[in-house]
Amino acid sequence: MSKKYSNFLTILLVIIIVVIIGIIGFLGYKYYKTYVIKNSSEDFVDTFVDGTSDSKSKSDNGEQDNSMFEGVDEGNTDGSSSSGTKKKQYNGFDVAGTIEIPATKIKYPIIEQYEYSPKALETSVVILYGVGLNQVGNTTIAGHNYRNGLFFSNNKKLNVGDKIYITDSTGKRLSYTIYDKREVAENESDYITRDTQGAIEISLTTCTDDSKARTIILARADS
Repeated sequence: MSKKYSNFLTILLVIIIVVIIGIIGFLGYKYYKTYVIKNSSEDFVDTFVDGTSDSKSKSDNGEQDNSMFEGVDEGNTDGSSSSGTKKKQYNGFDVAGTIEIPATKIKYPIIEQYEYSPKALETSVVILYGVGLNQVGNTTIAGHNYRNGLFFSNNKKLNVGDKIYITDSTGKRLSYTIYDKREVAENESDYITRDTQGAIEISLTTCTDDSKARTIILARADS
């Protein structure tokens, strides 16, 4: 009996060790993936901004779920900037510009959204709908909430008055100030198609931590 019990404990111990190693490996992989994505995107943004630093700027140089696309038409894009030059690419996707939010310490390329692409949303934040970056009207930018700091995971920590910096494909860099933060039902889209009364605005959208609603950030370009 004691030998059987000893064998049972040995097997149980091996199973526990394997499970622990698996958990550590999984968490390590997630951490590594997060680290790689953040560093590669920040390097891209820094290069993008440096490469357009001679362009005119109005800013003060400061610093998973697919239902977000339901019931919303896609924005019109043609893969080129207003100057006629081909846009830069990030991991195989055309880039419309970059976004920087000092309050949550993020820097990401903004991917053009020609058609719904889960891969694009797994790569960076994307234009969901709108007139285009730094243009009169509203442009909505969507990003996943992976609850690990990536993409728009920390948008819930943003507050009215926080700054957002957008650089478009022509090199124009504008600062925006957040004026509203709200939670809406996942099928609500009024914030996307709203009339900005001639102002340049952006909307950031991501799912809440429980994926039952959306966290919406509204920001207006500083004059």
